[in-house]
Amino acid sequence: MKHLLFLTLLAAPIHAAESATDRVATVMDTPNCVAFWDFVKREADGAQRFIAHVPQGAANDFPLDAGNYIKDYWGEGREATYVDFPLLGRGPFGNAVRIRKEEDKTFRPFLFVPRERLHDSPLDIKGAGKSVSVVVWAIRESGNHALAGIWHEGTDLNHGGAAKVVQRGQRQYALFAGLNKGGSACGHVSENGASSFLNKYALHKCNSADLSPEVPADAPADVLDASWQCFAMTFNHETNELTGWLNGVSGDRWLDNPKKDGLIKDAYNAYMQGHFHQVPGLQDGEDASFPADQYYKPPEGEPLSVKVLRESADERVELREHRYTKIEVTMRNGKEVARDLVALRLNPWWYPHALYTPANDGTGGPFTIGRVIHSSRSVGFTGWIGGVAIFDRALSGEELAKLSAIRSAAPVANPSR
Repeated sequence: MKHLLFLTLLAAPIHAAESATDRVATVMDTPNCVAFWDFVKREADGAQRFIAHVPQGAANDFPLDAGNYIKDYWGEGREATYVDFPLLGRGPFGNAVRIRKEEDKTFRPFLFVPRERLHDSPLDIKGAGKSVSVVVWAIRESGNHALAGIWHEGTDLNHGGAAKVVQRGQRQYALFAGLNKGGSACGHVSENGASSFLNKYALHKCNSADLSPEVPADAPADVLDASWQCFAMTFNHETNELTGWLNGVSGDRWLDNPKKDGLIKDAYNAYMQGHFHQVPGLQDGEDASFPADQYYKPPEGEPLSVKVLRESADERVELREHRYTKIEVTMRNGKEVARDLVALRLNPWWYPHALYTPANDGTGGPFTIGRVIHSSRSVGFTGWIGGVAIFDRALSGEELAKLSAIRSAAPVANPSR
């Protein structure tokens, strides 16, 4: 009961009289924060771009440029500037930027740190033994696409016409506003920068159980003040778990009948191919050419539960639930003769790989906020973003509950800022 009371108190919105400085300190005092943009802190001189709060002594405060990736990669549309990101003048930390429903199909602006200014920096979280957390305070007006991360989907898929600058995917980690489960907190990671399970897309992703509402970006101030959501993703390399969190709550999410899902059916096939490979001889449905490094084989030791679905004198069919899978197993004379993956866990998602490491030559994707580079060139997420924080470890549920509490009405302003 004491533990539940503690989480309840953490999840309650912080009183509006708390200062923006206090709220920033709450984020930065959370261990292993490598960068935090509150859209208040800016460069003192020059373009006065938004810069990140970083640990004391850090050499890079990651100024955000404005860009239109369609102009950069397809040679179409106009340049983007800071004028293209309206400011709210309030929010969890005192300000927020708006990602609009752009009607011009050649204009998809985002804020970004170019690769050459982040490669091998603390923001460039990659490789074996690395964990990551992304936390974004946002109000979702519409869409289910990217909020923030290093997630260059590649311009080689040609959905929006042939690009002038063609690059393969350079995905590492990112947080999305749902993707296949619109409005959820969707974490996305990649081991190779490109695709998963022979699909053209990366498919290692999770979805929080809860969903964020859609709120008009031009709603009255009191409505917006009450509408902030805390989206988060964590990847823990020690447990191989990728988890989505909305307002400090992860929750369980399963996908039933994955072989019928438009995208996850390829994860289903990767699971089945891994199973077939372990059975002597060529099995019905087995693809001998399927690459072994793309098998999806979540651990399945002793089942968490077993339910008998059908039973006769010589045959028994069981539903076995494991942490990441539910499988239907057919047995004859006590020996397994067939199995089928009937449900796959989406939260947490089992991810047994390291985060993609781009070549050590300055290549790789930029860090972007509001959108990512992708060939479909869709509008993506729209709404307000009031804070983006990156950590180079997996935060705990208690820590995320504390951070999610910073989503009440605008804090008291700090004139010195």
